[in-house]
Amino acid sequence: MNDARAAHTPAPLPAHTPAPLPADPATAARTADAPETAAPAREPGRGALGPVALVVAGALSVQFGAALAVLLMPRAGALGVVTLRLALAALVLLVVCRPRLRGHSRADWGTVIAFGVAMAGMNLTFYQAIDRIPLGAAVTLEVLGPLALSVVASRRAVSFLWAGLALAGVVLLSGGGLDRLDPVGAGFALAAGTLWAAYIVFSARTGRRFPQADGLALAMVVGALVSLPLGLADAGTALVVPSTLALGLAVALMSSVLPYTLELVALRRLPAPTFAVLMSLEPAVAALAGFLVLHQALSATDALAITLVVAASIGAVRARAGSR
Repeated sequence: MNDARAAHTPAPLPAHTPAPLPADPATAARTADAPETAAPAREPGRGALGPVALVVAGALSVQFGAALAVLLMPRAGALGVVTLRLALAALVLLVVCRPRLRGHSRADWGTVIAFGVAMAGMNLTFYQAIDRIPLGAAVTLEVLGPLALSVVASRRAVSFLWAGLALAGVVLLSGGGLDRLDPVGAGFALAAGTLWAAYIVFSARTGRRFPQADGLALAMVVGALVSLPLGLADAGTALVVPSTLALGLAVALMSSVLPYTLELVALRRLPAPTFAVLMSLEPAVAALAGFLVLHQALSATDALAITLVVAASIGAVRARAGSR
């Protein structure tokens, strides 16, 4: 997304894992499929600054990775950048995780394939969006998919208040019409949000069927294979230019490998609701990355719109946590 990004209904862990991943459907997009680990509540008296800093660093890594991807697009095109990101991330994960290929049922493979296809679709549409509209606006629109999933999963009346607040933010962001943002780019961002929700659902199922990060690694391979023909058609031999490959590797590391690792460590010490609230700040982080790297300045209206969506996401997190 985020860049896609790789966070919403949490990804339930396999039976051998003792504790759940972040409990919010609206904000744990990337870690829903991150390597499963215990996420116990923070021990009394134990400082939270360390894990909070790790989560913030992960968010910064993802969004600044997305900004770097925008800079890479003139060389490889949006589809080519997605292909580089997924293919290189898949290679890294295969080397690190060394997933087992035998012993899985047909249903297991169907789930991981669906997960990989959703992952590829989410990234393809999101990168098309950030090629056309500012990064902060794209992430704000994209987060509506997981936010809607959170509202539905919560089944509490107050959740619809947060949905209304998010809708108000989107209306404000669009200035009364999405054409202000480029309707095609806005449409891609909304499509990415829908696919993000599907990605979360299938990542949860994958987490139940595959141990450790095996499912993530295999799904990343599927996503890379899905995007490969599109990337080759869009960029051709530009994908194998050494400098382009180097930048693509940087995007893959910043958007997948590094944030997954940072969040994995943080989840061992940070309560899941706190993690989810921090992840709700993604649109604001994306706006910051767009401003610093891409010089995409925000108007006061845009900043207010993003603030409304962030507040709605945090509210949905808390409502979801309160319903459990």
